[in-house]
Amino acid sequence: MIRASGVDEVTDADFGDRVLGSDLPVLVEFTADWCPPCRQMGPVLSALAAEEGDRLRVVQLDVDTSPETTNAYKVLSMPTFMVFRDGQPVRSMVGARPKRRLLEELSDVL
Repeated sequence: MIRASGVDEVTDADFGDRVLGSDLPVLVEFTADWCPPCRQMGPVLSALAAEEGDRLRVVQLDVDTSPETTNAYKVLSMPTFMVFRDGQPVRSMVGARPKRRLLEELSDVL
């Protein structure tokens, strides 16, 4: 998987601990190497992680190597972004978007 700089990768094995058990809200990008819009989101996610790191954890999950989590949350399109707070998904967004729009959509969960 092509990881965005400053953004951790999570897997089926550690999703529970690192996302559901997080003290901070977590933005998960469900992504895949074969997805061009996902690659476009790399710089956006890196900037978001750098700017909002004290309020929001940003991670990526490769749908091809972590099918259990992908199926558990019924993710069908890439990229899908989900925000988890206190172990629950509180927001879901599908498709690439500019950073300004992503921040607007996250404003009520931060």
